[in-house]
Amino acid sequence: MFYLGLDLGQRVDHTALALVEKIERWRPYGEPEFEALHVRYVERMPLGTPYPAVVEYVRRVLSHAELWKQTQLVVDATGLGAPVVEMLRQAGLECQMWAVTITSGEKETQGAYGSWNVPKLDLIAGLQVLMEQDQLHVAKDLPEVGALVRELMDVRVTAREGGRSRVGADGRGQHDDLVMALALACWKGRKVVKKIGLGGGRILRM
Repeated sequence: MFYLGLDLGQRVDHTALALVEKIERWRPYGEPEFEALHVRYVERMPLGTPYPAVVEYVRRVLSHAELWKQTQLVVDATGLGAPVVEMLRQAGLECQMWAVTITSGEKETQGAYGSWNVPKLDLIAGLQVLMEQDQLHVAKDLPEVGALVRELMDVRVTAREGGRSRVGADGRGQHDDLVMALALACWKGRKVVKKIGLGGGRILRM
């Protein structure tokens, strides 16, 4: 099974996509054992890309022969993302979709129709755990791998007054679009079973 994370941008932020494949170790008895998430594709769309064009592009990605009916879509539904989620639902995509509102809270909660409220801190922490445990593998030949690695290095958790934390890119002009798209895909991908693969590829262990 594959998971496509979609982080929706606006005028100053890119819309970004990240595709991960979940790899599990099958066992003769009991549930399969989680092994890793392989990042197969990341992309930032040009600034200002209209949301109808984003929806059409996502439809084309999901229509790929190896992804058709084998992929779940995880969408950033925060703020202006809600209307785009509705556009995606009306596009007749052949996939299960999860709408995630990214919050500054402390607890993950589930809503109706595949919707979730997930703290940004949890999404970033999930990526950090995967990297620390050598369970997030990125193909070296991805076109945007350099940008993704830079974003992963730039993301910081900063303590604020009142006990709250700020999570995001550290530095003026820095972005975390690819990181958030990847975090969304990994958040869901960590939970279910792999069915097919896209094949090999040189792997960078992070």
